[in-house]
Amino acid sequence: MRKWGIVISVFYAVIVLGILVPAAIRLAGWDIALSSDFHQNLQDLYSMWLSWILIAAVLAGQALLLFVSVDTTQKRLKPRTHIAISITVSSMLFGLLSLAAIFSIGVAARSDEFGTGYLDTAAKFLGGWLVLWLLWGVVFYLYFRNSTQVTTRAISWLLKGSVLELLIAVPCHVMVRRRGDCCAPFVTSFGIVTGIAVMLLSFGPSVLFLFKKRLDAYSAHKSA
Repeated sequence: MRKWGIVISVFYAVIVLGILVPAAIRLAGWDIALSSDFHQNLQDLYSMWLSWILIAAVLAGQALLLFVSVDTTQKRLKPRTHIAISITVSSMLFGLLSLAAIFSIGVAARSDEFGTGYLDTAAKFLGGWLVLWLLWGVVFYLYFRNSTQVTTRAISWLLKGSVLELLIAVPCHVMVRRRGDCCAPFVTSFGIVTGIAVMLLSFGPSVLFLFKKRLDAYSAHKSA
């Protein structure tokens, strides 16, 4: 099971780095894919430290939830350990989804003025993310503290949250693109890519759970 977890994590990293990040530039409408300007903007995006913080967050979140799922099914972790990890990771990702949804609504309502007022520095972005992370951490702790299936329920929340965030970000993206805004489409494209990344992230542990369940059922049937 651990080997399958590594395979899923590597595959997810390839999707995020090779597909979703370039898709953010293309969705923003800056350049035609595979053009020289597109490659330059992609290189600039990869050279930003904030981009790598966001990439590392989703990759680490996927890996932690995935391997907590593996270790939980094999009884290798104490219950309180995986509860703390699941709550921390889930609240971090939910905070990112919430921030993307808020920014998408903001630029749809106020155009580029919202971006210049609230997204002019990375410190404001990270500060807002931290506040939402802490708020969702409290919510998840109160909700999951007496649960015996924390990781499974957290993954379900993340999947539903990513769908809701996409239902907000996609219409906002269409709106700002039709208005011909300058920077707003990049904000909404970030929202779309974030929603897709968290949605795909949720499938990894879910697939591993199903795979483990099928193996257990097969083993029980064989022994019977």
